[in-house]
Amino acid sequence: MNLTRPNPGLIAALLLSLAAPTVLHAQDRPEPRPAQADEAGVEASPPLTYGLAGPYLAARMAAAESDFRAAARYFAQAVAHDPGDPFLQDSALVAFVSAGQIDRAVKLAEQMQAEGGVTELSRLVGRADLVHRGDWNALLAASPAAEEGLVEVRDDLMGGMIQAWALLGAGRASDALAAFEALAVNPDITPMVNYHLALARALVGDYEGAEALLADQATGAHMLGVTARAQILTLLERRDDAVRMLDDLPGLDAEPQLLDLRTRIQSGKPVGFDVVRTPADGIAQVFLTFASALAASPDPEPLSLIHARLAAWLSPEMGEARLVAAQLLQERQQFDLAEPEFEALRRMGQMRPVAELARIDALSRAERHDEAEKAALALTAAYPDLPQAWIALGDMLRQQEKFAQAVPAYDKALTLLQDGPGQTRWFPLYARGIALERSGQFERAEQDLLAAIEINPDQASLLNYLGYSWIDRNEKLDRGLEMIQKAVELSPGDGYILDSLAWAYFRLGRYDEAVEPMEAAVGTMASDPLVNDHLGDIYWMVGRHREAEIQWRRALSLEPTDSGDVDPDRIRAKLDQGLDAVLAGEKAGDTAGAPHPQQAESTTASE
Repeated sequence: MNLTRPNPGLIAALLLSLAAPTVLHAQDRPEPRPAQADEAGVEASPPLTYGLAGPYLAARMAAAESDFRAAARYFAQAVAHDPGDPFLQDSALVAFVSAGQIDRAVKLAEQMQAEGGVTELSRLVGRADLVHRGDWNALLAASPAAEEGLVEVRDDLMGGMIQAWALLGAGRASDALAAFEALAVNPDITPMVNYHLALARALVGDYEGAEALLADQATGAHMLGVTARAQILTLLERRDDAVRMLDDLPGLDAEPQLLDLRTRIQSGKPVGFDVVRTPADGIAQVFLTFASALAASPDPEPLSLIHARLAAWLSPEMGEARLVAAQLLQERQQFDLAEPEFEALRRMGQMRPVAELARIDALSRAERHDEAEKAALALTAAYPDLPQAWIALGDMLRQQEKFAQAVPAYDKALTLLQDGPGQTRWFPLYARGIALERSGQFERAEQDLLAAIEINPDQASLLNYLGYSWIDRNEKLDRGLEMIQKAVELSPGDGYILDSLAWAYFRLGRYDEAVEPMEAAVGTMASDPLVNDHLGDIYWMVGRHREAEIQWRRALSLEPTDSGDVDPDRIRAKLDQGLDAVLAGEKAGDTAGAPHPQQAESTTASE
């Protein structure tokens, strides 16, 4: 069961029936106003050309990079220069809302309405403002034409949902329920509408009717739906049913909010219904429903973030809305905007481990390692019995080459997983093996890597790591080569593994056999200084000295550093003296040969 996203069928139906606002794109911008002629008949330049061009171009660039704060600033300047341009106004609204500057968006939407320049997006913001102010009569008056007090909403799903909740806000409960029921006639959207109908019924005290609707998996099989049903079952004095329902959920252990709710239900503590407290919360959930659907579509819509932001604005204590907004901001690399939302979730006690793990992974991929490490430390502090949190912390430390510090994190994870199935243990064993090997504890590393291979014998990077480690240490050469050859069979296009195979042949003195896999490795990793350096060494040993020098120079041009896997001074020495002389000098000095990359250093559990 997916507790965070609607099911794919519902998403498709919702998108097909969605009558959401349309954000203007550059190609939709109106043609420039015609230049005016002066009294002498000379065509004048368009007004404000110099004042508009700079902010507009800066705003477009910021928007393209999802830098919403900068886009908001520059689009505001552009609107000031050309206040009647609907493209600029809508673009400013997108930037304001995306940046979380809802008050500015409301003010601009009011200005657009006063000037008669209403767009679909400004109308959406205006509706949200009326909800925020609790002006239900004004919201009803702003709805489509009504027939006998009820709105015909078949062509405007969002409008119909908002209208139904507004009727409830205006004290017209019977009309509100009838409006939801009319919408639910469309089978494509029945589950989604029935979820909101269930919330409305619960809000007016019809718990039996609400529970009957939420019992349908298509309607209530998501985090908020499960929470609502458990609360309603408790209020119906069916605590045992509520506990059984929660116990049957796959992945319950990773959802602390549901675990806490289960504990309160089972202990007999009072449990109320708070998934929605007011009709405004219900409309916030309408925005959240659309945000989730738009975000989960094959081609995510920019409006997904707008709907999530409006949902969180209308219902600040709704953790799900903040979480969706934070995740969408994170996906757009806007970590500084996402962090306040994650911090709000922590303050509310609604930190969800699954979401935090995804956040840590995103920070790591964006090379914001310090922030990822802090987030992992916070997760281990909040959930010390969650092994995935300790694995994430170990990964963050290992990626920063803090290998000795990573080992205790993996120790803790493996202790927590000691009674778990093998498939939950192979990765932390593999990761701890890497950390141990890189911190000079090879005997322990070998034990971990062999244990991981016993659990997962067909994991290519794992076989590659141990196989190369043996060859690099001049130990168990035949077995190490077999492991690498199997890794190549499992992952034939992996440049790192091809490099390992070629380098294994090189270390074994089988230089002719090393040429082909190393050339293939360079073909997949042309910008890697190490594989170019390795190919130069192999060319040298088969007598292709001119080509060797070309590869070494290529490796130098890729700017290797002293702290990396390639020593630029060593390459220069090979160019000056030849590889034979360099190897002889290293042998005389009893120094190690060329280092080899450890691909697994960047591997994390999410991969």
